Amino acid sequence: MGAVYFYHLTRAPLEATLPMLLAKAQEAGWRVMVRGRDPARMAWLDEKLWQGADDQFLPHGLADMPHAADQPVLLGTGGDMVNGAQCLMSVDGADVMADEVTSLQRVCVLFDGNDPAALDLARGQWKALTDAGSAAQYWSQESGRWEKKAEK
Repeated sequence: MGAVYFYHLTRAPLEATLPMLLAKAQEAGWRVMVRGRDPARMAWLDEKLWQGADDQFLPHGLADMPHAADQPVLLGTGGDMVNGAQCLMSVDGADVMADEVTSLQRVCVLFDGNDPAALDLARGQWKALTDAGSAAQYWSQESGRWEKKAEK
């Protein structure tokens, strides 16, 4: 049974935090699905990942492109994890179901701490997933480094 980790972004934006988490997932040997809500935003994230430093390259692709199943990191808006992901990263309030938490090694919910609507949505996701029995951790970068603030 996996766990869901909530990442409250307050100091670094998504495009800076996501590569760090993706690298950690790859170090663990996991294939990853990054799920968002807007195809244009996912294309933007795809472009940001291509612009990273050469020594930090993360092989990845978009779910609607050829060879999606071959990608170790796949970005998309749907629920189909055709790349056999063991880790799901939800961005921009994308849905996460409790059965996904139990079937994956890890689920990460990344949310913008400077956006009140994103905070409310993340709180709702925390409640729904923990009420369904999912193990959860809440991480904040408020102090300048990542610290675990809560666990249920």
